[in-house]
Amino acid sequence: MFVIDAKSRTPIFEQLKKQILEFISIGVLSANDQLPSVRSLACEIGVNPNTVSKAYQELEAQGYIYTEKGKGCFIADNGSKKTIKSVKLQEFSEVVAEMKQYHIESDELHNCINHVYGEGEQHA
Repeated sequence: MFVIDAKSRTPIFEQLKKQILEFISIGVLSANDQLPSVRSLACEIGVNPNTVSKAYQELEAQGYIYTEKGKGCFIADNGSKKTIKSVKLQEFSEVVAEMKQYHIESDELHNCINHVYGEGEQHA
């Protein structure tokens, strides 16, 4: 289920966090679904258990998951899907503001968005 790119400059725990958030946002993981145990996930993807633990701890601190002692980690039932969308749109707004500072025109951004969504050609 999880795919880690060992050659990526993104730390493995960040890759895990991103994938879990993506799985929540697309409905692969739903409220109260149990995540794999730290040890089993670490073994599955071939990383140190501390790496998985760090990802889980950060997600819990952000309110996306919760831990039940002796049972494991679960997806929080608190509108995480909506929160993830809101956070991502805010991040996108910040990037758009930066593009504006570099005098990149909105039509260039529209072309780029359409290209990413497969709806047109990208013009640079």
